[in-house]
Amino acid sequence: MAKGTSDATEGAPRRGRPRSIETSNAILESAYALMATTGLVATTIDAIARHSNVSKMTIYKWWTSREALLIDAFLHHAAQMLPLPPVSAGTPAARTRRHAAAYAEALQGEFGKVQLAVISECISKTGSAELFYARYLQFRRDALVEMIAAGQKDGSILAEGLPEDLYDAVYGSLFYRYVFGIAPITPAYARNLVDLVLRPKA
Repeated sequence: MAKGTSDATEGAPRRGRPRSIETSNAILESAYALMATTGLVATTIDAIARHSNVSKMTIYKWWTSREALLIDAFLHHAAQMLPLPPVSAGTPAARTRRHAAAYAEALQGEFGKVQLAVISECISKTGSAELFYARYLQFRRDALVEMIAAGQKDGSILAEGLPEDLYDAVYGSLFYRYVFGIAPITPAYARNLVDLVLRPKA
C-alpha cells in the first residue's frame, strides 16, 4: 500500500515548476512587449505587473533590479528570434553566416531599437554595459567564438588569429554600423562580411 502510494506520487506531474515557468514567461514577454510598443521609460515594474497580471512582489523576488529584468526580457525574445544555429545547419562558417545575416535583419526592426535602449539604460544606471554583457551577450558570444574555433580547427575557416577577435570583427562591425547609421545593414552585407573576415574554405 505504501509502495503504491509512493509510485503514484513519483509518477504524478509536479505542479509548481510549470506554473513558475509560465509566470516567468508572462513577465518577460510583457516586459519586451512594453519596451517595443511604449518605450523604455514607460516600461516600469508597475506597468509590467499590470500587463502580465503578476504581483510586483513576485517580480522583485525573481529580479533584483529593473535593468536585470529588461535584459532578461530581451534575452528571452532573442532566444526565440535569433537561435544559435545547430551543428546540423552546416559548417561553422555557414552557421556563422546564417546567424550574422539573421542578426543584421533583426537590427532593422524593433529588436534593434529595444537592444539599443536596454544597453543605454544599463549605461545610464550603472555607468557601463557590463550587466548587459554578463546576462545576455557573454553566453552567445562564447558559443559563436567556440563555433569559429571549431572551424579553424577542422580547416573550414582559413582566417588566422584569435576566434574572439574574429567574432568581434564581424558582430562589432555590424553593431557599429547600426548604432551610427553609417550605411544600411542587410543580410547580404552580413554574409559578405563573414566571408571577408573568416575566409571560409571554398
